[in-house]
Amino acid sequence: MAAIDTDHVLKRFVSELRRAVPTVAVWAHGSLALGDFQPGRSDLDLIAIVEIPLGCEQRGRLGTIHQRLLDEEPAAAKLHCSYMVRTRLSDTEADHVTWAHNMILERPVTPVTRQELLDGGLTLYGPPPMELLPRLVPGQLEEFIRRDLEQYRLPAAGKPLLWLRDIWVDLGLLVLARATVTLRDGRLITKGEALAELLEMGAPTDVVRDIHDRRYSNPKPISRLQRIRRAMRARAFVRRGIKRTLAMGRSAE
Repeated sequence: MAAIDTDHVLKRFVSELRRAVPTVAVWAHGSLALGDFQPGRSDLDLIAIVEIPLGCEQRGRLGTIHQRLLDEEPAAAKLHCSYMVRTRLSDTEADHVTWAHNMILERPVTPVTRQELLDGGLTLYGPPPMELLPRLVPGQLEEFIRRDLEQYRLPAAGKPLLWLRDIWVDLGLLVLARATVTLRDGRLITKGEALAELLEMGAPTDVVRDIHDRRYSNPKPISRLQRIRRAMRARAFVRRGIKRTLAMGRSAE
């Protein structure tokens, strides 16, 4: 899947969105904005700022747009978008209409996403993030990361069956590395940079290589026994790493 396909999908999405609902701005964050986007593998993480709250009629239009893109554009398979109402941008706890996992749902736009946008969000339409999005309160990003590690990531590290899946190995280690750097250095890093950080943290080299190949090249097939062994090692590393990172974050306060 070429980059030109991604550009076409983004332009088409913005055009159709502007016809469907009053649109103030459309921004990209995540890998696309941070310069680590891999066509066909990375998510297309978008934020749309809309002028009015979205009722049933508007949500129906959005669902139609997304479903049509899924049906007609292969590059749209990983497109996700949260729709933030302009008057609620300062409410960091608010749920926003979101297209993800092939459905309409509601969820907050996290401090990590907000900071990515403020640091260098890619503007696809309208004013840039710095002109509309309020800055985070000092410590808000770090507190969110600690809470996510403690209340979600650490309990997940205690569920062995999850770690038989590639997605849990990939995200588990990458999230840990990125969280560690943010709590330690106060900056956000890409997934590519997180792979190098994992090696510095002592992650199993073969597991890091496995993640790298799945993101940037062609991974080798692994047997059931290799998958179980990988799951055990990845889960143990993440569990230890989270505890160490949480202790580091608190000791720095």
